[in-house]
Amino acid sequence: MSPRNALRTTTFRLALAYLAIFVASSATLLGFIYWATSGAIDRESEQIIEAELTGLREQYRQWGVVGLVRVIEERSKGDRADDMRYLVAGPRFERVTGNLSAWPPELRDRRGLVEFPLKVRVGDRQEARQTMAMAFDLPNGFRLLVGRDMKERSEFRERVLGAIAWSLALTLAFGLAGGYWVSRHLMRRVDAINRTSSGIRAGDLQQRVPVTGKGDEFDQLALNLNAMLDQIERLMSGMRQVTANVAHDMRTPLNRLRARLEVTLIEKPDEARYREAIQETIDEADRIIATFNAMLSIAEAESGAKTESMARTELPPLVDQIAELYEPLAEEKGLALSVEHAGRAVARADHHLLSQAVANLLDNAIKYTPSGGSVTVRTAETAKGAEITVADTGPGIPAESREAVLARFVRLEQSRSTPGNGLGLSLVQAVARMHGADLLLEDNAPGLRVTLRFAAVANGRSTAK
Repeated sequence: MSPRNALRTTTFRLALAYLAIFVASSATLLGFIYWATSGAIDRESEQIIEAELTGLREQYRQWGVVGLVRVIEERSKGDRADDMRYLVAGPRFERVTGNLSAWPPELRDRRGLVEFPLKVRVGDRQEARQTMAMAFDLPNGFRLLVGRDMKERSEFRERVLGAIAWSLALTLAFGLAGGYWVSRHLMRRVDAINRTSSGIRAGDLQQRVPVTGKGDEFDQLALNLNAMLDQIERLMSGMRQVTANVAHDMRTPLNRLRARLEVTLIEKPDEARYREAIQETIDEADRIIATFNAMLSIAEAESGAKTESMARTELPPLVDQIAELYEPLAEEKGLALSVEHAGRAVARADHHLLSQAVANLLDNAIKYTPSGGSVTVRTAETAKGAEITVADTGPGIPAESREAVLARFVRLEQSRSTPGNGLGLSLVQAVARMHGADLLLEDNAPGLRVTLRFAAVANGRSTAK
């Protein structure tokens, strides 16, 4: 991915937005610290000046102007001379003593604390420094000025402002670099998805989104997309297979139906023969319609269109209803049909499609179980969820063929002589997949045992298995 493209990404723009918020927050915080600390220095200077004035006024009351001048001269030469400013002036602001050469113009007409610039000699050069001072009027026109050099505050401000500037500059630099790196990193993952999507759009349905194995949200997205692509590929393959199977399997009964009608027309007119031909034609048409209905039910289950109609369903009443419909067929064939329930066996299901699936299992069990055998339908509530089991004592299905019989239009050799279209177990598998249930084909010794195992239900919704 080119740097220009990385800078245009939504990720980079979001990074810039967060960076702007962070810089503004940092600037506000640093500005508050600067203001609070600078204010503390100003208050400290005010307190020092007021304390000095209070002490000097006390000296004046005790010793008069002469004593005050002596004290000012001592302090102007002492340790305080570098930071403190003193001046005693006469009635016309003429200098009497102190470490200031003249009375500042800013203090001639003002009282209280005043801040003004003052030139101070440092070595062989002069520097302009801010000074905070306060004036006090003495008797006989004399005046007293006490001030403090604000060099400490100026140096602090310079250091803090410099630190703030460097901090914001580094924050911006690292933020921009981090936003660029994050954009490049994320866009590599997005580009992989885009490349896969482009390949699939071009017709390569076998492409899949790469998974890094980090387990992050992009891996989760890739897994979900790959699962969706697997489903799409499976549906596309199923559609191609169904198209081929329909063309192959429907051609035979349609040709047979057409041939029967042609033969009937050629034969000598006979009302009884006509009735027989019409009845056979209707039966053949019913089988064709049944095949198409089964295919539509499978498509409906695989499309997931009925998931909104899924609701909390108690399985025993549903199974009882289906078993009651097939009981006459079982008796006619001489089979023992029994129904067993263990617990309430509740699942989240579509009643119509699940009924079709159970009916197909019962129909297959009765169809392939020889006379004198038995068919058992059982529901049970287990720790893992509800189960529906249909077991028979028929010939069963070899283990190596159990996967194959779930495909559409697949019929084993031993079942070719019995009526059917090879879609019964395909519908059951589609319904199981729609409900997130497991479909198990196992030996019943003898016979076959088919189990639909549903996820556990909590508050009307299936929980993860």
